[in-house]
Amino acid sequence: MWDDSFPSFLIGLREGLEAGLIVSVLVATLVRAGARSRLAQVWTGVLAAIALSMSFGAVLTFTAASLSTTAQEAFGGALSIVAVAFVTAMVFWMRRSARSLAGEIREKVTEALTMGAGVLVLTSFLAVGREGLETALFLWTTARAADESAGPLAGAGVGLVLAALLCWGLYRRVLRIDLTRFFTVTGAVLVVIAAGVLGYGLRDLQEGWALPGGTAFAFDLSGSVDAGSWYSTLLQGVLNLTPAMTWLQVAGYVGYLAVVMPLFVRGARGVRGARGTTTPTPSANPRSDRATGQAATRRLLLPVAVVAVPALLAGLVVALAHPKPAAGQTVAVSETDCGQGFTAPKPGRQDFRMHNTGNQTSEVYLIDPSSNAVYGEIEGLAPGTTRDLVATVAGGTYAWRCVPADGKAVTSKAVRVAGAAGVHAVVPVTERDLIAPLTAYKAYVNRGLSTLVTQTRQLNDDIRAGHLDTARTDWLTAHRTYASLGAAYGTFEDFDQKINGRPDGLPGGVHDQGFTGFHRIEYGLWHGQSAAQLKGVTQKLAVDVAGLRKAFPHQEFDPSDLPLRAHEILENTLQFELTGDTDQGSGTGLATADANLAGTRELLTVLHPLLTARAPRLLPTVDAAIARLQRLLDSAHHGNHWTPVDRLDPAAKARIDGATGQLLEDLSPVPDLLEIRKSA
Repeated sequence: MWDDSFPSFLIGLREGLEAGLIVSVLVATLVRAGARSRLAQVWTGVLAAIALSMSFGAVLTFTAASLSTTAQEAFGGALSIVAVAFVTAMVFWMRRSARSLAGEIREKVTEALTMGAGVLVLTSFLAVGREGLETALFLWTTARAADESAGPLAGAGVGLVLAALLCWGLYRRVLRIDLTRFFTVTGAVLVVIAAGVLGYGLRDLQEGWALPGGTAFAFDLSGSVDAGSWYSTLLQGVLNLTPAMTWLQVAGYVGYLAVVMPLFVRGARGVRGARGTTTPTPSANPRSDRATGQAATRRLLLPVAVVAVPALLAGLVVALAHPKPAAGQTVAVSETDCGQGFTAPKPGRQDFRMHNTGNQTSEVYLIDPSSNAVYGEIEGLAPGTTRDLVATVAGGTYAWRCVPADGKAVTSKAVRVAGAAGVHAVVPVTERDLIAPLTAYKAYVNRGLSTLVTQTRQLNDDIRAGHLDTARTDWLTAHRTYASLGAAYGTFEDFDQKINGRPDGLPGGVHDQGFTGFHRIEYGLWHGQSAAQLKGVTQKLAVDVAGLRKAFPHQEFDPSDLPLRAHEILENTLQFELTGDTDQGSGTGLATADANLAGTRELLTVLHPLLTARAPRLLPTVDAAIARLQRLLDSAHHGNHWTPVDRLDPAAKARIDGATGQLLEDLSPVPDLLEIRKSA
């Protein structure tokens, strides 16, 4: 995307041009001094700088990947702040140095020519390396802001190629560019972009809980601004301005611009009147240089070393960031003995090889035996198989728990790891923990079914009396009641297909005898069918609903369905209601989506105590996402009328889809947090 590419394109162009100008001056000075034999030393330094920059980017990527989600946010936010500092310093330095850059570089080359080969290598390495490190850091931060899309890298690549072409043109004297004006204009644009990176970094630090105010929004325009529109993506991609920003983000963004931009503009005016100085072309002894160059060429070890060392150092850092013991522990598990071979590991990231020596498939957990909190798990470890379990270990007590498919749980002896605590573990949920939420939710469903029985009887009476207009209103009321009972879908058994089935897959489609329930009545009411044609269908619906009301208290309700449904209800909403797939003519998909959201809210209410104890920061985020989606749905509700999905403005449709997708992402940890893990 162009919006993601532009900031990186600009930084690639600027930094590439800076580095290219330095290299061009180095090369031109050596050529004019008759020291072509020493060009290899310049290119060695350039290659070493490139290797260092790429290695630095790899270290940033793999270091972040080894951190928890919260730590990644804090790490990325901190580096965004550092990147802003570097970019700010760079634009001010280049604004001052554009005119005198060539003279300074020539002076350094003159000094290097009188010394050994290593000095010229170091000169080019330092000159190019600084630009490379700044580029790597800025690219890393912009790639994170773009959700790791290919846009930033593509933009930077185009910018670097264009910079190389411009430098070649300047070197060959086929181009003339006012470098002072170029660096002033692009510097001003980069100041604005850096303000956005600063705001993004501050938000990351808030999400990583390194800074307060993560829920204190200065504004939230997500209900009225389409996050998927071209202007929204442009503002977010180029300037990192989002529809919702916290007070700290706004203060950082505005404060940075208010301070830095006036200083930059004032300094740029002063530079226009300044004159640069030039340094005479250095003289040298060509014969001596040639001998030195030949000797340097024979010593290929230097170029190879300076290019390889950064990569080797980066590999070492990555290896340390992802410690994996050369002889990682092999831990044997079985239905009678769990954790054989387990000894106290060192703190850090550990890779345990779990080998099932028994005759039964087992669940395997790395736990804190004092609280039963789970640090890592393997589900379904078959007999005779070996699988890796990777977990981060800190100070604390650890043990293995093996739960065979047919037998009692076995727990290994506990080991103590010295050091500070700091690893988050998930406190397991038992069926007993879910009894109270399940009881509360069953009561909610029972009340809803009682209401639904009354509503479907009224709908049946409407049809029998031939009041089709009233029937359309009462149909929607009853259907929304049923849709709000979403978590119970898995326990309604065959009743759900009878009451709310779709014609998909039926041989006769909407005319198939097996097509019954709400959607069959919807099709008839909005396709001109008479009351006589619908009388049998509505009567059957009332009978089926009454049957469900009677059967539900005796149906089995798996407790693990509760946390699963917290995510699945809105998954179905996004797949069916928001695509119009279930619409049989009424255009009320958004009304059903609204009822589904109400059902999700009820689920989270009964699960609130369990979620708060395990992830206290999750529910405030989810509540904010629910409120955002609710506002968007309300905007499509006008009295008794709901805007049909296929008649939504594309921008409004994109906003609703985006808000639903974001809420689904926020809800995704719920099933894992509240998963029932076997303990016996």
